[in-house]
Amino acid sequence: MSDQIVLKLSVPQERQGQILRHRLLREANTRAREQLVSIYYDTPRLELQRARILLRLRKSKGVWMQTVKRQARSLAGLTRRTEWESAYGGHFDFSCIDDADLRHRIERRKLRNRLVPVFETSFHRVTWLLQPAPDVAILVMLDRGWIAAAGRRAPISELELELLAGTSSDLYALAEQLALRVTLVPELNSKAERGYALYLNQPLAPAKAGSIALSKEASPLAALGLIALDCVAHLQRNHAGAIASDDPEYIHQMRVATRRLRAALRLFAPVLPEHFTDTLLPSLRKLMEPLGRARDLDVLMSQIVTPVAAALPDEPRLTDLAGILAERLYQARQDVSLALRQPEYGRLLLQAGALFNHVPVDDADAGAEALSLPLFAHRRLRKLQRRVLELAAAASSDDPSSLHALRIAIKRLRYGLEFFATLLPRKRVEASLRLLVTLQDELGQINDLASAGAVLMACAAHDANLREAVTLIGGWHGPRHAALLTAIPAGLKELSRQKLPR
Repeated sequence: MSDQIVLKLSVPQERQGQILRHRLLREANTRAREQLVSIYYDTPRLELQRARILLRLRKSKGVWMQTVKRQARSLAGLTRRTEWESAYGGHFDFSCIDDADLRHRIERRKLRNRLVPVFETSFHRVTWLLQPAPDVAILVMLDRGWIAAAGRRAPISELELELLAGTSSDLYALAEQLALRVTLVPELNSKAERGYALYLNQPLAPAKAGSIALSKEASPLAALGLIALDCVAHLQRNHAGAIASDDPEYIHQMRVATRRLRAALRLFAPVLPEHFTDTLLPSLRKLMEPLGRARDLDVLMSQIVTPVAAALPDEPRLTDLAGILAERLYQARQDVSLALRQPEYGRLLLQAGALFNHVPVDDADAGAEALSLPLFAHRRLRKLQRRVLELAAAASSDDPSSLHALRIAIKRLRYGLEFFATLLPRKRVEASLRLLVTLQDELGQINDLASAGAVLMACAAHDANLREAVTLIGGWHGPRHAALLTAIPAGLKELSRQKLPR
């Protein structure tokens, strides 16, 4: 049995040469090359996958080795995994596994008799041994090849940084040096997870935020680590689609992920060490700019301009205005794609991973008020709720800025409830979230309509016909805007009566 700590990084295929020529790797103590072929086994019903067990045969230098692993969950690309490796003598032998439960599961006769190859990988690996500091040793492995399953193929182009001596902080420090000129994005999915996805023909799809399992015994800062890493993973799961797909939902979800991360940092600010996020926040704000522009233009096009153009198909002024807006939207999406391909984006994710995988829980707790996580959550949610109610009381249908401020406060309360949901009664959380989501959506539509005119007038510039098109759009949406404003007081009244779950 061996325990490994690994940081996996995705490498753009066109940048593999830069990695091979990197100064740090040229100065490595040792360098080796090998071709690796692996075959992954499971039952036709994928019982091992459901149990999060991996069974692999790997051929290297003419020798086949058997490996059994428990599938480890990646924390923003950092994985801690345990594996059992032994020589393969023509049949599976699990006698080396000292985990009784795992060995019992995999040795069952009904399972063993139905094991079949499910997918395979073949890749060329270049390995360097780096010793960047005393008592630190790291294997750097560049893998280039393919995964094949069910007649389909996907490329492999990734770096693995495996810790031999030192701490996981040393992995991130090295990764950031390697990522100075190459976009290295932490890879959430292992080769095996990608192989199963290929076998099942699972299409790439936008990913929404998931629930975060928090323990009541955890400290507030330990909880922040899990929440922040989940936000980073949410960002990463939509990265490839935002670059390669025209589906605007990928960019929307990346924007949501960045907002959730900033909301989490604000929520836990009372227990954060001083200057803890100073290096992260500027890069995060910089990323939010192109994401926000693209998302706002997409909403303007899809929800405000397109419905009017569809209702008035013979109105050429609307067609011309929509064409100008489409050009701006296209450029905004190109700006997002460019930003996500820059080394700065990869370094942002590495900085976040380094921070939140190593939250200084002990140091922070020693100097802060000792709060249980449930008590901390209760106090912070109540503060968010008070802020919402204050803004709700001050909100006016005649003052768009007051409604915008209320929407932001509602959104922060919603995120707080989502972060702490597993600590609270499920049904009451769901009821509170339904109300908050409805109000946030209605206020969001009001804000979109209120801000649409300025953007559309900028598109129209001094063209009188296009300005008339803007007026047409405003008039067409007038009844919807009025209906939304009319519904707000009832929603705010219900909000004032709503008791947050404890």
